[in-house]
Amino acid sequence: MKNLQTSQIREIVDCMYPVKYNADSMIIREGDVGSLVYVMEEGRVDVRKGGHQLGTVGPGKVFGELAILYNCTRTASIIATVPCKLWAIDRQCFQSIMVKTGLLRNNENKQLLKSVPIFKEQSEEALSKIADSLEEMHYNNGEYIVRHGARGDTFYVIAHGKVRVTRKSSSSADDAAVKTLQRGDFFGEGALEREEIRTANVIASDPDGVDCLCLDRQTYTQLISTLDDIHRDSLEDDKKECLPAIPHELGSIRLNDFCIIDTLGVGGFGRVELVQVKNDNTRTYALKQLKKHHIVETRQQEHIMNEKRIMTEARCDFIVRLYRTFKDRKYLYMVMESCLGGELWTLLRDKGTFDDSMTRFYTGCVVEAFAYLHGKGIVYRDLKPENLLIDHRGYIKLVDFGFAKKIGHGRKTWTFCGTPEYVAPEIILNKGHDLSADLWSLGILMFELLTGGPPFSASDPMKTYNIILKGIDAIDFPRKITKNAQNLIRKVCRENPCERLGYGRGGVKDIQKHKWFEGFNWDGLRKGTLKPPYVPTIKGPTDTSNFDDYPEDVDLPPDDISGWDKDF
Repeated sequence: MKNLQTSQIREIVDCMYPVKYNADSMIIREGDVGSLVYVMEEGRVDVRKGGHQLGTVGPGKVFGELAILYNCTRTASIIATVPCKLWAIDRQCFQSIMVKTGLLRNNENKQLLKSVPIFKEQSEEALSKIADSLEEMHYNNGEYIVRHGARGDTFYVIAHGKVRVTRKSSSSADDAAVKTLQRGDFFGEGALEREEIRTANVIASDPDGVDCLCLDRQTYTQLISTLDDIHRDSLEDDKKECLPAIPHELGSIRLNDFCIIDTLGVGGFGRVELVQVKNDNTRTYALKQLKKHHIVETRQQEHIMNEKRIMTEARCDFIVRLYRTFKDRKYLYMVMESCLGGELWTLLRDKGTFDDSMTRFYTGCVVEAFAYLHGKGIVYRDLKPENLLIDHRGYIKLVDFGFAKKIGHGRKTWTFCGTPEYVAPEIILNKGHDLSADLWSLGILMFELLTGGPPFSASDPMKTYNIILKGIDAIDFPRKITKNAQNLIRKVCRENPCERLGYGRGGVKDIQKHKWFEGFNWDGLRKGTLKPPYVPTIKGPTDTSNFDDYPEDVDLPPDDISGWDKDF
């Protein structure tokens, strides 16, 4: 929370409410699902995990903070040893404050930009993206913001305070005051289109100092035509989409026409089974089974509906196809293409690490998938080796779109989701995030494939998040990562989303042009003619030997007839 603005802290404090517990009361129970974070004012509590005492917590301390980020089970029990007075806030209230203040700041910045002639013709999407790229700078009273004669590439809008504009006087040795500017006024706009020699001094002239929103020429030129390029590419992609929605053999199939061959994977929401249509042993499909009760219990209804919509419409050779969906009182079912080469995670586990060439091929497959999704304004948000399947050719396909969301271009979303080691800083800080969150995760994936583990990891998620916030520059890269690979990882893992390679005018095409990919056959990758580094051994359509073994599911979930899934 030290990264939050003072206005956000004030609102959070205003929303906190007092709670009291008697001695020996259970404040948090290990294993329960929690949504409250507590600040201790008076008292003392024991922290216990698995029946073992981990320590004690006294006044001024915070606990349960993971719960304000996302829906999770408590990792330890907190028990009052004496009467305690606490202050609490729940996740919904905390996140609504973050969304509201984030949107308010973006809208205020957009309004300030609209008063500048150079921005008047820009669309709302472009303005929103530019507004989000503005960097806030504080200048103390008397400090020079711009100095006469200096070369400049930065544009300024005054957000708070007053500045004095002075020029050299022909009749005096002292500079002469020209005018005073205040909130909403701007200067240096010419520097966005060309290198500008400053013709005046601009000096902070306010006892409380001056806050300016700044935009440099490089960021401006990158952003200004990004949206047009992305929309044009998206239209080209639409023309290419000619794959049939449903294979003819599945057109009139019913759920009970499938027979289960084996289990391919197990997750929190259910299982993925390899299935065949009865009387047809020539082909198989992956049947994802999702427990409706668990989805409702963890409030993932919107995520599941997003997954269905996005996967149904997706027509990309690097994304697993979804053919049909079914439902009954206990489960939702998704019939998808089967990729019998197994998970990339399993291959990485068995090999330990990948070399530069192998990592380049798999990263290239992911870049192609992201190029398709980002062209349609879809953010994926769950990149990791477990969600990359190897098909019969040895090519990679993206699967599991439970966190994917169509947000459009120049817009943000605030949902906290993703695997802890892969989460971008702006998601942790609840600043709102866009397509650039996927660029961050691409760098993390590269690092993990090259070294066998992600750059940011710790014993629990909150420690991992704090390490992430220290940035990629705090990470020591092993020698086996080549300089070009290091350079690409650092360029996509910039703390500021606007600075990430792939965010600018060229989109992910800028990543494809990076020197690490020099000589890489992108055309061959798209056409499927490029030889992969590993081709799995698959003896037939029912061969599951590339997957781990899983026990049978004996947990029969309760019925859910609430009707939220009527469009599934």
